[in-house]
Order: sequence, then C-alpha cells, then structure tokens
Amino acid sequence: MAGLGGHDGRERRWRGTAELESRNRPPRSLLVALVLASITLVTLDASGGGSSPLEPARRAVGEAFGPAESAAAAAVRPFTAVPTWFRSKGDLADQVRDLEASNADLRSKVELAGFDRNRLEQYDGLTTAAEDLGSALVPARVVALGSRQSQSFTVTIDAGSDAGIGPDMTVVNNDGLVGRVLRVTRTTATVLLVVDPESTVGGRVGSSMEVGFVTGSGSLQEDSGLDLRLVDDTTVPARDDTVVTWGSDNGPYEPGVPIGTITEVYSSVREATQRAVVKPFVDFSALDVVGVMVPSGTRSDRAVVEADGSLR
Repeated sequence: MAGLGGHDGRERRWRGTAELESRNRPPRSLLVALVLASITLVTLDASGGGSSPLEPARRAVGEAFGPAESAAAAAVRPFTAVPTWFRSKGDLADQVRDLEASNADLRSKVELAGFDRNRLEQYDGLTTAAEDLGSALVPARVVALGSRQSQSFTVTIDAGSDAGIGPDMTVVNNDGLVGRVLRVTRTTATVLLVVDPESTVGGRVGSSMEVGFVTGSGSLQEDSGLDLRLVDDTTVPARDDTVVTWGSDNGPYEPGVPIGTITEVYSSVREATQRAVVKPFVDFSALDVVGVMVPSGTRSDRAVVEADGSLR
C-alpha cells in the first residue's frame, strides 16, 4: 500500500508540472487572432498604396524614433569609420606614390623626346647614306672629344675591332664626310676629323671633275670652312659647287663621299693659284651618330647597315 501510495504521489507531481506548463502557454485562439490581424494589416497596407490607412501610424513612429536613430548613428559613426579611414589612407598613399612615379616617367619621356627623335633621324640617315655611297656602314656613337691640349681635332666612338673597324677607314654621318679612323681598340676607335689642320683629303669638284686637296681649318665652328687648292692652278672653281672625296684603292678615304660646298674663291696674282673655301656638310660641333665604311659582309659585334639599306 505504501508503495502504491508513493507511486500515486509521483504521478500527481508529474501531472502538476504539465498543468503548470499548459497554464503558461498562450491560448491557441490568441495565436490565430494575431496571425489573422497581421494578414489583415499587410493586406490593407498593400492595397492602400500611398493612401494606406497605416501611413499616419508609420509616420508617427518614424517621427518618434527617427531622431533617436540619427543621433545613435552619428555617435557610432566615428568608431565604425576608423578601420575604413586607415584603409583609405593607405590606399591614397599608394595612389600618390604610383602617380608620382608615373609623372616622373612621363616627364623624363617628354624631356628626352627631342633627343630620341634626333638620334632616330640620324640612324635613319645612315640607311640612306649607305645606299647613296654603295657601302656597308657600322653605326657608332661619339662618346668623347679629343683633348684641346693636344691641339688635335679627334673624337672617340664606341666601336672598335670587335665591330670590324680598323685604321684608315672612312667615317661619315648622314650629312657627309666626318674623317678617318686613326687607331682602334677592341671596343673604341679614335677618329681624326677633316677639320683638323693636319688632315688632308683628296677632293673633286663636282661640275668640272677637277681634283685638289682639302685641308682642315682647325676649328669646330660651323662657319669655319675648309681650304681647297686644285691641282690645276688655272682652273677657277665655281661657287656653290659640291666637293666630294677623290678617293683611291689604297687611300684612307673612299671615293664619292660628300665633303661640302664652295662658298668663296680667292685668286693669288703673285702665286697664280686659286684657293676656295669649302663649307662642310657636317656640323662638327654636334656630332653624335656616325657610320664607319666597311666591306660588305664584315663580321661585327653589332648590326651592320648594308649597301642596300638593310640591317645585318
């Protein structure tokens, strides 16, 4: 009996807990009513559009809570913007560095545009010169001028024996005769300019084919002419006539290379000779790109402009 009584007691306690939970649970009818009310409000709001009967209530709620939301957002914004500020600052610093590098590159290109254009024109001119002269050319750049103390007018070019260059080879540019090679190393060569007072070039007057000798004036100035004396003293050269190299098989100058034009003619009654002043085609104060005349097929450590204008 006692055991049955204890069992009944536990049964009563279990039923008492179920009854408590049932009392705390909202009635099912209330849930149904809330669902129906929500559906009704949604239907009325959707069908009303801009004139919805809920619009006054929505406006009142917005006016009541809107200022509070704005104040809260303003108070929180400095803290939420800190990570974005650091990221933006880093991105802006990277952009500034990129723009500065880009501007420096563009500025350098603009500053060197004229220099690069002139050098390209000179290289293109060597192609035309090779075709006109009928000879292959090894292109080179002037890298140094001769010392004034030596009283010689020479330049150093950045091509030597490795490029197929040797002594007594003719040097030209896209305007005309520059000079001849004096000596070479593996990578450089020294060129004696035709303006050197010790330089003598066999010249031929174009219109009369008379020959003579052209000597240097000892000046790099453009208006300083070369001195021409013809072999035939009785022949008077004409002004504005062209003078080209006489040339020979064993001489240092190839034939037919333009030297300059005759600007003045002087006659010496006492000596019964004719002297002419030749203005050179080459501007010796602005030498940069030159070409050394070499036999076709010469082995070189750089591209060679062949006589037909092609590169090899």
